[in-house]
Amino acid sequence: MKGQLILENGQRFTGELFGDIKDIVGEIVFTTNMTGYQETLTDPSYAGQIVTMTFPLIGNYGINLDDNEAKHTNLKGFVVREKCDYPSNFRNEMNIDDFLTEEGVVGIEGIDTRALTRIIRDYGCMKAVIMQGEPTEAEAEALMSTLDNSKVILSTTTDESYVINPGGKPHVAFIDMGAKDGILRDLQKRGCKITVFRADAKPEDIEAAGPDMVFLSNGPGDPLDAPGTVDTIKALIGKFPICGICMGHQIIGLALGCKTAKLKFGHHGGNHPVKYSETGICYITSQNHNYILTDYPDDVEEWFTNVNDKTCEGIRHKTLPILSVQFHPEASPGPLDSGWLFDRFLKEVN
Repeated sequence: MKGQLILENGQRFTGELFGDIKDIVGEIVFTTNMTGYQETLTDPSYAGQIVTMTFPLIGNYGINLDDNEAKHTNLKGFVVREKCDYPSNFRNEMNIDDFLTEEGVVGIEGIDTRALTRIIRDYGCMKAVIMQGEPTEAEAEALMSTLDNSKVILSTTTDESYVINPGGKPHVAFIDMGAKDGILRDLQKRGCKITVFRADAKPEDIEAAGPDMVFLSNGPGDPLDAPGTVDTIKALIGKFPICGICMGHQIIGLALGCKTAKLKFGHHGGNHPVKYSETGICYITSQNHNYILTDYPDDVEEWFTNVNDKTCEGIRHKTLPILSVQFHPEASPGPLDSGWLFDRFLKEVN
């Protein structure tokens, strides 16, 4: 079935719909990963967004459910130049069309994704709709007006607290802002006991668990929309080591007195270089975010810096055991250059 991708600036792209065919609205972004489309589809940080893959052929090695980064997809729509209907891989369980149908996500193919990416780079992230047929301008605008991504963190956080590896050490209180499973796997591989809390957990609930460290995960949306998490972290500063990734990094920064700003088109992909302030070494990292930290107070310093645009990629407190990074050391997908950071985080327990 024919459909159209319509951008907030009025530009239209006609393509072929696949997956769960329906009309949807979201914020459009692009990611430069050449592989790892399944991890992208199941990354909760993409909740509320329409994701464009810049690599032209998507789906050629199929879908293997063991590689999901969450139980379900959270994005609104998926845009590709060409999908592969007959994947070839010994781990393949289904093709991408069947997977999106099962997950309730609409896809559109046959789009000039190079042109679309240039538009997003020039105009920035914006509202967009994927609609069946050839909708009128008024129909597209009416659907766009319904977009509200202010609750995406609560839509992706855990339903209730639970414990992983109950006999492990150290004990990590893990605040789920919309976490990728890869982060939990990396902590579990290091022997941690992990108590997972909702994003709106109260500080007294976390203190009652008696953790050795508080850890904040990645997640979708604007950190200013977090459901009281900033106040929770403020109440825990000085009581526990605190570390975080992506959204968790932004929440920690806000709790310490930093500010946030929205990037024009964000950082999404697996090839972003960041410089480590302690050694000057550059690491290639996996990233997925639209917001950054700015305006650090005197007791906070920049720990990592993006080599491309000089934005903040990590902070550390000068006197307290508080560290965080904007990028994803667990990758999934992307390079594993910075996986050592999980060991570095756990050193703060001592």
